[in-house]
Amino acid sequence: METGSEIERLPVDLLAHIFSLALSFKDLAQASGVCRKWRRGVAESLARKERLSFAGWKVDDESASRIVRAAYNITELDISRSCWGCQITDEGLYKISQTKCVANLLSMSMWGMAGITDKGVIQLVTRANSLQHLNVGGTFITNESLYAVANSCPHIKTIVLWSCRHVTEQGLTVLVKKCRKLESINVWGMRVPVDCFVSLLAISPALKLKPVTQQLGVVRIWPVAQAN
Repeated sequence: METGSEIERLPVDLLAHIFSLALSFKDLAQASGVCRKWRRGVAESLARKERLSFAGWKVDDESASRIVRAAYNITELDISRSCWGCQITDEGLYKISQTKCVANLLSMSMWGMAGITDKGVIQLVTRANSLQHLNVGGTFITNESLYAVANSCPHIKTIVLWSCRHVTEQGLTVLVKKCRKLESINVWGMRVPVDCFVSLLAISPALKLKPVTQQLGVVRIWPVAQAN
């Protein structure tokens, strides 16, 4: 019996499991083009994913949004600039915001993505109402993005603002006042006065501001209860 016939005997569920082990989106794209059954297997493998990362793969707005649209059960999405070759812009964020999974996302990382602005981030977070963890460190967002998070993401627990130097005290204050479940903020490299951090802790004493900012002349910016 020919090998091709044997492969045809594999059920779609088994094909989907095999394809879920593939590390390359390029391989999945090629497998999808083999036949209709394999295309179904690839689609089902993407639909089963709960976490999606573009680490190590070159993706643009169109390819990223197409994959996210197929992986409609994911709750964690990583499209960081640290993922080699990731070239997603505001247009890509807009397209991702239109996908089925966005309302169920619990974690989202856009670390270091120089090609995005408030426009794309606001479009995404206003639809990602279940977000608990957000990383926008190393981007050029401003207070406008934080206002959108504050108004649309009531479940947010952690946010990374590493070196977000266009975010000011006003944005942080609104975020902490409105997001009562917020547990920690990474404020490394931000151009914010020490008095701002003290004010934030007055609003939310249990809030963790990371890292310890000794370089700013503060021994510890943690609540007294945590220092004991």
